[in-house]
Amino acid sequence: MGRSLALLCLLATRYSLHYLEARPFFCSLLTTHYSLLTIRYSPFAIRYSPTMSMIMTESSHAEASVFDRFERVVDPSLYRPLPEDDLIGMTDVVNSTRAIQDGRYKAVNMAGAAAITAVMNAVPSESFPFVFGGDGATLAVSLRHEAPVRDALARTAAFARDELGLDLRAALIPLSAIRAAGGDVRLAWFEPNPHVRYAMFSGGGLVFAEQAMKAGRFAIDAAPVGQRPDLAGLSCRYMPVASRNGVILSLIVKRAEGARESEFARAVMDILSMLRALDRDGHPVPAEGPPVNWPPQGLDLEARASRRSESLALRKFKLRLITAASWFILKTGMKVGSFDPAHYRRQTTQNTDFRKFDDGLRMTIDCSAETADSVERRLGELRASGVLSFGAFRQKQALVTCIVPDPMHDDHMHFVDGAEGGYALAARMLKGEAMPA
Repeated sequence: MGRSLALLCLLATRYSLHYLEARPFFCSLLTTHYSLLTIRYSPFAIRYSPTMSMIMTESSHAEASVFDRFERVVDPSLYRPLPEDDLIGMTDVVNSTRAIQDGRYKAVNMAGAAAITAVMNAVPSESFPFVFGGDGATLAVSLRHEAPVRDALARTAAFARDELGLDLRAALIPLSAIRAAGGDVRLAWFEPNPHVRYAMFSGGGLVFAEQAMKAGRFAIDAAPVGQRPDLAGLSCRYMPVASRNGVILSLIVKRAEGARESEFARAVMDILSMLRALDRDGHPVPAEGPPVNWPPQGLDLEARASRRSESLALRKFKLRLITAASWFILKTGMKVGSFDPAHYRRQTTQNTDFRKFDDGLRMTIDCSAETADSVERRLGELRASGVLSFGAFRQKQALVTCIVPDPMHDDHMHFVDGAEGGYALAARMLKGEAMPA
């Protein structure tokens, strides 16, 4: 078995070397002869699409403020109202608790990230703000892109239904409807490093949007069977990341109804200051990058996301070959052309969205049980004083789901969530719902 695996790695590595040395020719060959085939090169996609960069270029959203210290996330002066003709896209896995009980939370995360990927590929000429929420996603797009975005979300819902066995709710809510209801959506960009920016939303309008979606308003029906989204760039090949301190804490903190924004901002700063003493502010992914193994646990999910006309069995076979090569390269640190695997893995950690703001604080933190106790105790006090509401869930591992337009650039994006229910179960606690047994 060991000799067979070594031979497989050698053959696949040689195949990958040829790809990296002649990427334009290889991509052209794939486009010409395998127009329905997307081959991925771990833990990223071979398919090259430079227009998918997260750094804002042509988008009207580029005018929003950019900040690089997360402590400023509650500074209201940073946020700018979205353009009046924007649409807010939302997705949400219905009854995600059942999938969690069945040990399928990785599939739930895949469905959430798929919506972002599908829209990226549907409107490649324009970057747009988005937030990954674990069992769903939120994004903002211009009205002029309504048709391709609506189609991409319908196809994503069909993918979740047909390939993942999940019911993915989707909606496209006009910003004008949110403002007519008294809410707003304002945007700022958090830039953890010069290569990526993640959207931060405030204004209270996302609460209305979520309620409207769950009430069936502005709904997007799933596409018919066989209509698949373009999910090039989406993968989940990293292994679950074990906590180094004992607890992966999934945390959602929202402003209480009637509380002043200034009170809530002080409360958020209070919590962030408690976490500042942690190694790298509680970042759940090791500085050297997440763990890799072969075959990756997410191979079946990626095969389902990337196959088109070919059978699932054939797609899995091809992915086994390609992922063997990438596992070998990432594990050994062997440089291939200009690709440095050690640098890529470090950049993965730096690009991970372990903390964000979407009308509330959302974090995945690696901490001790004692720290988790202290944070939850303080949040309980703030909840009792009427400042906020919160949901928290503890687990032992975190999951990483990736969108990588091109491994040769540093703008790849990585979404982190707790491995055993994460944000989905924290949201249940936030709403006062009973936890699953």
